[in-house]
This record gives sequence, structure tokens and C-alpha cells, in this order.
Amino acid sequence: MTQTPSAPNTFESRLGGITVTGRAHSLSAWFVLALRLTIGFAFLYSGVDKILNGFAAGGYLNNVAATNGNPLAEMFAWMGSTPWFVEFVNVAVPFGEVAIGLGIMVGLLTRLAAFFGAGMMLLFYFGNWDMAHGFINSDFMYMLVFLAVAAFGAGRILGLDAVVEQYEVGGQPLIEKYPALSYLFG
Repeated sequence: MTQTPSAPNTFESRLGGITVTGRAHSLSAWFVLALRLTIGFAFLYSGVDKILNGFAAGGYLNNVAATNGNPLAEMFAWMGSTPWFVEFVNVAVPFGEVAIGLGIMVGLLTRLAAFFGAGMMLLFYFGNWDMAHGFINSDFMYMLVFLAVAAFGAGRILGLDAVVEQYEVGGQPLIEKYPALSYLFG
């Protein structure tokens, strides 16, 4: 995949021999920022609520997937019947939501946080499997929001990623010295 912007507010990507090009409105940065702050706050709030009010994943893992024709019902049943995994989820979900939410909101390690947020939403999508209204539900939409935040480099818009990427290491900006970090920041 190559990306070669040709003009301001223009973006282009080539994948599998297909090139797509778009032109963003001058207000697009504000909407990307709004997306980042909204999804970050939603996850931060959800995680804090779980920490303060308690969270137990066992019942969810054991029951929800089996009741709705979920194609991953056996995997969720295994997760729910494996004590160490349930304890892991009891900690990973609330504290993961807080970490993802904070990272997204302040724009630090935004792509990394968005990747984990999208992964969590994919698991929620299958856990909450319900085809009553088709394949698209709110979990799927949240996953797409996380992916959009990552794709648009939303952490560089009034976020700490823009500052950290320019931190000089040996007289060179961090992101130029270690280009692979662009998969974490942005």
C-alpha cells in the first residue's frame, strides 16, 4: 500500500492495484478531532464506570453468545468456563477501556489505542451477535470509528502524538529516526 498526497486536503491510497483518491473539506480536521474525542470519552467513561461499579465478565461470556446463534459461541463458552481467562477479562476490559479512552482523548499512541479499541469492539460485535437488524450494529460502527481515527492520524490534530513525533533523538525528529513508530502514533 502506498500513499502519495498530491495537493492540500487531498488523500490517495493504492491497495491491490486499486487507487482511491479523495478531497477533504477544510473543516475535516475538526470532524476527525470530534470523532477522536467522542470515541475516547465513550471508552474512558465506560471503563471508569466498570471500575467504580464492578464488572464481572463470566455471565456474559457464558450466556450471551450461546443465546443468539453466534458463530463463535463455542469460543465464548470456552472463555467463560476458563477461570483464569475470566479473571483476565475482568481486569483487561475495564482498565483497557480506560487506557484506550485516555490515549485516544489526549492523542497519545493514538493508532495503537485505536487498534486495541477496534479489536475490543470486534469481540463485542461477536459477543452481542444479533442479526435482527442485519450485520451492522453499534459495536460494528464503533469499530469503524476507531479505524477511522487511526487512518486519519487523529492524534496529530491537537494531540500529543504531534509533539512526541517531533521530539528530537540525535538531532532528528523521533518519527523520522524511527519511521516504524508511525504505526503507533498518529
